Amino acid sequence: MALIVQKYGGTSVGTPERIKNVASRIARFREQGHQVVVVVSAMSGETNRLIGLTKEISANPTPRELDVVVSTGEQVTIGLLCMALHEASVGAKSYTGGQVRILTDSSHTKARILSIDEANMRRDLDAGNVVVVAGFQGVDESGNITTLGRGGSDTTAVALAAALQADECQIYTDVDGVYTTDPRVVPEARKLDKVTFEEMLEMASLGSKVLQIRSVEFAGKYKVKLRVLSSFEDGGEGTLITVEEEDTMEQPIISGIAFNRDEAKLTVLGVPDKPGIAYQILGPIADANIDVDMIIQNVGHDGLTDFSCTVSRGDYDKAVAVLESSREHIGARSIEGDKSMAKVSIVGVGMRSHPGVASKMFRTLAEEGINIQMISTSEIKISVVIDEKYLELAVRVLHKAFGLDEQAA
Repeated sequence: MALIVQKYGGTSVGTPERIKNVASRIARFREQGHQVVVVVSAMSGETNRLIGLTKEISANPTPRELDVVVSTGEQVTIGLLCMALHEASVGAKSYTGGQVRILTDSSHTKARILSIDEANMRRDLDAGNVVVVAGFQGVDESGNITTLGRGGSDTTAVALAAALQADECQIYTDVDGVYTTDPRVVPEARKLDKVTFEEMLEMASLGSKVLQIRSVEFAGKYKVKLRVLSSFEDGGEGTLITVEEEDTMEQPIISGIAFNRDEAKLTVLGVPDKPGIAYQILGPIADANIDVDMIIQNVGHDGLTDFSCTVSRGDYDKAVAVLESSREHIGARSIEGDKSMAKVSIVGVGMRSHPGVASKMFRTLAEEGINIQMISTSEIKISVVIDEKYLELAVRVLHKAFGLDEQAA
């Protein structure tokens, strides 16, 4: 008998019929003798609907009240799923994040989990019940409802699996695993049987929407065995996300290609080439709560240099305004920008032991006339910023160049 934590996303519980299907799947696990904890998201579209309601009332709702509203979506789902399980003659009990006592900090809309009290869940599991928990939410020390940010249900599931020392955490979604790249862009994309936490962390941070990045960080930190599966297809092993195996003889050089269309490039031209200039540029951007991705500072000439960085497209106008307001203080000649950027990345632990990966990537793009504007590297990934109009071509040619459509992934 195993203790399994399962997470079902919004599309998996998007209608009463789908909720009944999820209940049937859970019932089969119970029949096999497993203890099951289920984490659910709000029904698909519900969180957006709730956010829309708040905007009809207030353009800038207070974060505390926003959390009160958006957390209700998951509360509906846990109640409905428990009803469906009862109809299937399966004992089940629902819990909000506060009832579990998922304790978080007080950063409303993006709270972080501090601790979990698993005593009540264990008691219900030992009594033969399925425990159904609302994802995406917790409470702070004062009892205020908090939420964990978009995709936070993944993090809830992994955190519960860690607290309960579960045998496996299964993330059920609308795809049947992690692919070498997005099959909608490259039909030849292959499903990976296994991927390391390191690779999944890079892929999640680089635009792969299969898992929320914080959930992967959590799973890697607490060594939670994580598996991605389809909620619409029975059978199949999905993709196992695990620690890197020592035997990497069969490890492909590149495991996957991630990409992100949500890129905008900013360039500050003609700034003084002196110590502290990067802070003078990036400090105000950080103070405006804007995340910066890639950063390049060119070699200085005649005491001046150019400084480029990328931000998400949604933050572009705000970032430009911040830089323009501080341009004279920085001593910059001008600010330039481009919102039509995209990022393409190759990821794989195998590149540690295979030289020449970067040159192969750059040659492949050059042969297609694709200009690279920025480059960022780490031990297991290489990312480039290119014009968005070349994104799909770049992904397809790189996927083929590294043999991802041929190897048994």
